[in-house]
Formats: sequence, structure tokens, C-alpha cells
Amino acid sequence: MDQFYPQAAIATYKLLVKLGCDVAYPEGQTCCGQPLANAGNEAASMGSYLHFVTMFEKYDYIVAPSGSCVYHVRHHFDTLEQTDAVKKVRAKTLDLTEFLLDVLQISSLPTKYPHKVGLHQSCHGLRGLHLGTSSELVNKPVASKLHELLSMVEGLTLVELDRKDECCGFGGTFSVKEPAISVKMGKDRIRDHFSKGAEVITAGDMSCLMHLEGIISRQNIPIKVIHIAEILNAYEI
Repeated sequence: MDQFYPQAAIATYKLLVKLGCDVAYPEGQTCCGQPLANAGNEAASMGSYLHFVTMFEKYDYIVAPSGSCVYHVRHHFDTLEQTDAVKKVRAKTLDLTEFLLDVLQISSLPTKYPHKVGLHQSCHGLRGLHLGTSSELVNKPVASKLHELLSMVEGLTLVELDRKDECCGFGGTFSVKEPAISVKMGKDRIRDHFSKGAEVITAGDMSCLMHLEGIISRQNIPIKVIHIAEILNAYEI
């Protein structure tokens, strides 16, 4: 996030401050270790795991604009010795949308964003963190947290997709190992958004948006990608 899309992290910071939070950004933080672990080398990630715990154990909550990172901390830090610090960090690491709705319990935002927006429901957030209910499940539907937040934005029109929660094809190392399939899946997702008139594609995971943006730029498709934090922060108090 800080290397490629700092604007999304900055928007997250500004949004939380505007909502009254005391926000700190530990400059000593590094990656949570997800890329190495996903590549099958979790043993090499242990140093990153422990460093993450050391950096964040003193805070009440750890909020990230990245569902995949949050999922990794909550579900894959189980390989560490479960000290009190590790347990606390795992429990208190939240996706931005979870924090806004479940902890701050916001019900409105003085936000304006007069554009037609397509919502991409990233797999780690939807299927891992259960920020909504994926269409392949038959259990009682749970409202999408991202959808709920976007509905608070004045002037925003959320387009209705044919396949509202299909994977974009990124999948981290999947896009490297199976590039042809990955790109085809990405093209299918973009076509769905574009055919419905979306000016912008938004999501809670910048990795998915990075994948889609790469295809969009190579295909010269007139559509933008913007992290949901940037949309939610598009206001002045």
C-alpha cells in the first residue's frame, strides 16, 4: 500500500481522524508476511509475523484498508506461539469497513461522490472475513459492509452487476503462475462493470484493483479504479 498506492492509505488515515479517532502510523512497520506465506514459504514469514505483533500490540485496534492482510493476520498468525500479545493483535486487527460499522457504528457520512460506481467484492474480504455473503452460499444473507457504506455517500450510484461477487483473477501468486486465466478473469470482471456504465470500480483490497487497473490501462478502457477509503473520504468537515 505505501509503495504503490499511498493515496489509499492516506485517505484511510484522514477518514479515521475526521471520525474522531486517535490514529498512529508506526513507521517501523513492514509487511505482515502474506506474500511469502502464499508462495508456500511461511517459515520465512515468521520474522515478519513477530515484527508485526511487536509493532502493533500496544494499540486498541489495528485497522487496515486491505481485507487480505487482515485475513492473514487473523487466520494465519495461528502458527505463532499464542502469547497474550499475539492473541490481542489477531483479535483486534480489523478491515476498515468492519471498524467503521462494528466499532465506530457509524450510520451516516457527510460524503459526496457523484459518480456511477461498480463494487468489486474482493474474495478475502467477502469469503474470508465475511464482510457480506457470497452468492455461492445458501445460508441467510448478510448485508455487504462495503455496500452499506457506499449507500451513505450522497450522489453515488451503485451499478447492478450481472455477477456481483465473482473473483477478479488476481489471487496473489495465482496471477504469476496462471497469467492467462488470471487476465481472462480480470477482463470478464471489467466488462461486467463497464457494460453497466460504471465510471469507477471500487473495492476494499488494493491488490484486486491493481490487477484490474493493469488490464484497464493495457486495454485503454475509460474506467478508473479507486479504493473505497478514497470515496468515503471525499468530503470536508
